[in-house]
Amino acid sequence: MRTSILLLFILITGFACQREPSQADKAKKEAQQKADSIVLINQVIGLARIEPPQKVISLNARAEGYIKEVLFFESQSVAKGQLLLSLDDEIEQAQLRQAQSKVKSQQASVEASEASLASLKVKLAEAQNTYGRNQRLSAGNAITQQELDDSRFKVSDLEKQVLAQSAQINREKGRIDELQADIGYYQTLVSRKQVRAPLSGSFLSVEVKPGTLITGSTILGEFAVAGPYQAVAEIDELFADKIALGQLAYIRLQGELEAIAKGKVSFIGPYLKKKSLFSDGAGNLEDRRVREIRVALENQEGLLIGSRVECVVEVK
Repeated sequence: MRTSILLLFILITGFACQREPSQADKAKKEAQQKADSIVLINQVIGLARIEPPQKVISLNARAEGYIKEVLFFESQSVAKGQLLLSLDDEIEQAQLRQAQSKVKSQQASVEASEASLASLKVKLAEAQNTYGRNQRLSAGNAITQQELDDSRFKVSDLEKQVLAQSAQINREKGRIDELQADIGYYQTLVSRKQVRAPLSGSFLSVEVKPGTLITGSTILGEFAVAGPYQAVAEIDELFADKIALGQLAYIRLQGELEAIAKGKVSFIGPYLKKKSLFSDGAGNLEDRRVREIRVALENQEGLLIGSRVECVVEVK
């Protein structure tokens, strides 16, 4: 009987010890639970697309006319100012030649007027000499008053003719300036028939061909501005606050682990927005927001503009 009571007491004491762990055991258990709940995030991954520095843009002609010659092709690299299109410019060239011929005619007229002015100045000098001589003769009563007055009137008349001729020359020279301005205008029209590249880069597509009538809004083709490629990625809002400028990043093919290019975060979107790069479709009702970032890539060899990749940002 006593043995049974002793065994029962031992069992009850054991169960009580199990139900009431020590303070040390409790602290150890809580620390383990906290450690298990902490997830260290070293990398943030988002889908990305390879793009040129200013994304893909459409180049416009900014001119009107029929295309005589197309001087660029797909995948061609062009420098700023390089000739892309030659448009029909027969009318503009004719207007330019006409304006240039008017300038030559006007210059000839100015030269003739200047020759006339030189002749008038010679006559005026002679008349002034005659008038001076007559004044001396008149003082000695060697000539009549009428002869003296006639010589004075001749000097006055020639002086007026010289002034009038000088004014005429100034007007004719002013006309030359007007015609030179016309030449500059027509030269501008001619130059606009030569369409040149506004930026350095490469054409991804060509949308025009010889014989096509283009206007100022006609798209020549899709254009990638020269410069290092960038990966434009969308980071889920859950990790958006972990991205910072200058963080190291790399891109890899989807489903692969090997990096194909490296770089740094160069831009962080200022707000969260709806998914745009890789939405599954117009009917996608997922209410997640993303933050756009851009990674400036150090090496673009082998990268295709528009290709989808994974962007891995180191956020240690």
